[in-house]
Amino acid sequence: MNEDINEVNVLDELNKGACMGKDAIHFILDKVEDDALRDELNTQYDKYSSISNRIHEIYPEYSHSEPHETNAMNKMMTWSGVEMNTLMDTSSSKIAELLLQGINMGIIEGRKLLNHKGTDNRVHKLVQEYVDMQEDAVEKLKTFL
Repeated sequence: MNEDINEVNVLDELNKGACMGKDAIHFILDKVEDDALRDELNTQYDKYSSISNRIHEIYPEYSHSEPHETNAMNKMMTWSGVEMNTLMDTSSSKIAELLLQGINMGIIEGRKLLNHKGTDNRVHKLVQEYVDMQEDAVEKLKTFL
């Protein structure tokens, strides 16, 4: 099997984004007091997990290795960012704001991935689902601002 570099790169970036989303939710969930926000974050976590699981399912068709995930340094930076930004304010509004900032970065990266030329249809659809999921999350989180 020859590695299909385009698909591998796209799937790696997509998986890193999904892992980053899961990490951020994991790090912030214990600070959430609003049950509705907690429910929304758990739903988002499950969606990120689903995307990541599907990446792991199809990845062997393109590469012999495992999909890239966020490294320890990125996890530490995410954790410290959450801790620093919620030190004085753990309101639902502040938590939604922090998550929206991260999701917006994910949407930008997802849109860039959608612009990759020659990506096969299945990978393209997965990226589109990821972007749609994040755009939906933005709309839901706006209600907590």
